[in-house]
Amino acid sequence: MFKLTKKILVVSLLLLSVFLALGYSSYRAYLIYQEARNKRIVFEKRKIAWAQLLEKLDNRVKNFKGITGIVIKDLDTGWKYSFNEDKLFASASLVKLPIMFSVFKAVNNGRINLNGTIKLKKSYITGGSGVLKTLPVGSLVSGNMLIEFMINNSDNTASNIFIEVLGFNYLNNCFKSFGLEDTNLSRKMMDFKYRKNGVENYTSAKDMAFMLERIYHNELINASLSKKSLELLKNQKINDRIPVKLPDGVTVAHKTGLERYVCHDVGIVFTDKGDYLICVLTKTKKGFRQAKMFIADIALETYNYYEQF
Repeated sequence: MFKLTKKILVVSLLLLSVFLALGYSSYRAYLIYQEARNKRIVFEKRKIAWAQLLEKLDNRVKNFKGITGIVIKDLDTGWKYSFNEDKLFASASLVKLPIMFSVFKAVNNGRINLNGTIKLKKSYITGGSGVLKTLPVGSLVSGNMLIEFMINNSDNTASNIFIEVLGFNYLNNCFKSFGLEDTNLSRKMMDFKYRKNGVENYTSAKDMAFMLERIYHNELINASLSKKSLELLKNQKINDRIPVKLPDGVTVAHKTGLERYVCHDVGIVFTDKGDYLICVLTKTKKGFRQAKMFIADIALETYNYYEQF
């Protein structure tokens, strides 16, 4: 009798274990199903909201009194909005972005050393944006300082020093090696004589977006240099376009460009709901204020898309 009772108890315990295991498996399967269902619901909502965003962006473009080239890309889903992405614009200071990476490539190949110093010559100094033009001739400046000035302060003198040191051929070959199809360097910064004769530096929203996305994914030259360039872009001092209407605390890694008739800003906006790439190039004779606000509005419309989730 005792043995029979013990046997029944063992069988009961085994059955209970099986029942509990099945119950747990069923519960786990239910949770997985619910999670997948919720993800599908959110995904469908995002698709609808993205379509609405595209309509808003189209309206912004239609009402802009000028010419624009735009690429906006969700860096998670890969969804993209583009308008005139292949159109060539005078690059202005946007060309400093591929120059920076050409410098990093030269460092990587042992061509130059950013820890070394260079003596500031009178012939190097040029006008426009930057702080180097305020330093006395003969001042010693390190290569690392030149990179920071060129990106953070959009320093024209720093850019021209790198152009002088590396040469036009090397820089243009680097641009091609990075996969840029529309970007060239034909004159130094602030060289009005060449510009007057029709010699211009050009780029496109597509090229800028391509380069920024490679930086974001740590694919340009190598992960270390991609991360370094991203940190430099996050320390941008000129913030009157993409970031200006975004909430305080939103991180933006970007580079601006401003020259006669053209006003640009290209970068990556980091949010806790997702990161997006934004490149807006403009040409207008209506003044820079309108172009800057247009870029800011495009950035804000896109940011609001993420905030609704």
